[in-house]
Amino acid sequence: MSAILIQNISKTYPGKVPVIALQDISIQVNKGELFGLIGPDGAGKTTLFRILTTLLVADKGDAFVEGLDVKKNFLQIREKIGYMPGKFSLYQDLSIEENLSFFARVFNTTVEKNYDLIKDIYVQIEPFRKRRAGKLSGGMKQKLALCCALIHKPTVLFLDEPTTGVDPVSRKEFWDMLARLKEQGITIMVSTPYMDEASLCDKIALIQAGEILSVNTPKQITDEYPFKLYSVRSKNNYKLLQHLRNQKEINSCYIFGEHLHVTFKKEMIKIDEVEIKEIEPGIEDCFIYLMNKHENYSN
Repeated sequence: MSAILIQNISKTYPGKVPVIALQDISIQVNKGELFGLIGPDGAGKTTLFRILTTLLVADKGDAFVEGLDVKKNFLQIREKIGYMPGKFSLYQDLSIEENLSFFARVFNTTVEKNYDLIKDIYVQIEPFRKRRAGKLSGGMKQKLALCCALIHKPTVLFLDEPTTGVDPVSRKEFWDMLARLKEQGITIMVSTPYMDEASLCDKIALIQAGEILSVNTPKQITDEYPFKLYSVRSKNNYKLLQHLRNQKEINSCYIFGEHLHVTFKKEMIKIDEVEIKEIEPGIEDCFIYLMNKHENYSN
């Protein structure tokens, strides 16, 4: 049985120039799965999360969380889910201790009753329990927000870009925490603009401009990349980029850090004075390929 079922969801924000946030989205997330919604800012991730957490109503389509309709059964759903929005939304003037107690009372429970679920996270912020939330570092705010989202023992957890703006060490710690929560049977749906985090999920959906490009396991998505991919490096990558993009034999060419990622229409052509080697495609390579394919199909 699916924990989250999304069927043909669409949402447009009205205005002088209407903004299409979601276009006919369909996704299924299985119970106990760690599912990633991967895409850049403005792709529609937050809109979808707000619909699933009953904070926003879709224009079209249906969505179910734990078998409950997000429109008809919103009160029951709110008791079953934990939600961590992208923007830090706890009470800045309350301490760590006071925020936890407040959210526990909202859900008619206590910190002590569900302490086993949050203890691995709480021990890292417990030394600062008297500190106001507004004075915490980004990583500490993240851990506190996760504790508050878990305090009523939800069965489904929604995390909207939880690692944005957080240092690399805190990012790794956060994903380690998610892995431990998954082991306890909690279904987790997490959105992120970081393509490298996709490999940490059981299954992912790639989303761009409100449309789903692909839904599959990270490995299956990279296995379906249709070209041989090469990493190319020269003394002047920008100049090389301009040169290669003007060559009819080149299928695609993009800058990735200190290298160019290049595919050829047929066979690899000779390129003078460069380092070149064949590499395995990553999720970002697949995202760019699928995005371009979708745009060409739409046009």
